[in-house]
Amino acid sequence: MEQIIPFNKPFLAGNEIGYIQEAVQSGNISGNGFFTKKCQAFFEEKYNFKKCLLTTSCTDALEMASILADIKEGDEVIIPSYTFVSTALPFVRLGAKIIFADSEENNPNIDADKIESLITSKTKAIVPVHYAGVACDMDKIMNLAKKYNLIVIEDAAQAIDSFYKGKPLGSIGHLSAFSFHETKNIISGEGGMLAINDERFIDRAEIIWEKGTNRASFFRGEINKYGWVDTGSSFLPSEIIAAFLWAQLENLKKIQDKRKENWEKYYNGLKEWADKKNIRLPEIPNYASKNGHMFYLVCNNIEERSNLINKLKENKIMSVFHYLSLHSSPFYTDRYEGEILINSDKYSNCLVRIPLFYELTENDINKIILNITSID
Repeated sequence: MEQIIPFNKPFLAGNEIGYIQEAVQSGNISGNGFFTKKCQAFFEEKYNFKKCLLTTSCTDALEMASILADIKEGDEVIIPSYTFVSTALPFVRLGAKIIFADSEENNPNIDADKIESLITSKTKAIVPVHYAGVACDMDKIMNLAKKYNLIVIEDAAQAIDSFYKGKPLGSIGHLSAFSFHETKNIISGEGGMLAINDERFIDRAEIIWEKGTNRASFFRGEINKYGWVDTGSSFLPSEIIAAFLWAQLENLKKIQDKRKENWEKYYNGLKEWADKKNIRLPEIPNYASKNGHMFYLVCNNIEERSNLINKLKENKIMSVFHYLSLHSSPFYTDRYEGEILINSDKYSNCLVRIPLFYELTENDINKIILNITSID
């Protein structure tokens, strides 16, 4: 029987079970132990983040960032509408008004040229999302942040090991959040990380991470007792999650090389057909790199996309669309007061993602390309 090609398949690097066993046998599996510290140090050293704190999800990392940004009732936060709900939720929960920005015409990322017109005296932060691991125009965004004294929180959920003008994504804004969900390049099942690039946030971040206590300072010997000193929550993951993640990080280059190789095969195999059909493939700006997180096509309309998804499914190939514009979601549509976001809605209706994972074989890729290019 012909095997189904799934949209995603989590990759096991090999040492996950062994490291989990090591963590369990160490007697310290509650968090902030040996493997947590190894993972955090890895990111700090490789990507020059000033401080990294593992979290149980990217959503939790964004939750921490919203607290560190001191978001309060009535503040405004600018985010792209074409993103996952986690980008908005932490700020909504603290009482902020979300100001939705449109995507670029040639890229699902936030249109940096549209941001300034959205800034008011109530604006507190900008949250760019590096869609598919491709950088937003960070110079424009950081210049606006400096001009208007705003905090920039990079939603780098999909952006591990990707760069903007040679700078690692997640290292440019004041704060950034990463995801290690099973759909990402590097995984721990669920999991995330807050990266802190502005030193004024480091001490408080550790307190928020540890349920509002100064426990981290106590264990470093900086104070003789610890207690409840601020707000916070139980954001840190268990050592079991960190142990799994460490096995993945040891294989980062191998995983990234294979995913980028698969991305290139798709691009080269579909480019001529896409040009003829007026279907757009991912566009990488000259200031950005790709990290092989995702390969997508932008169809001309929702009917064309539905036809493509259905035809692939008939041939046992799973493909999926992605976000629905948040400004028109059931939760927010009655609150939205802005303009029609043409590009965000276009991606909601027309973008389709095709399988891209480490164990995708050359035969799989060729089959997918053949099936796509044979669609009338």
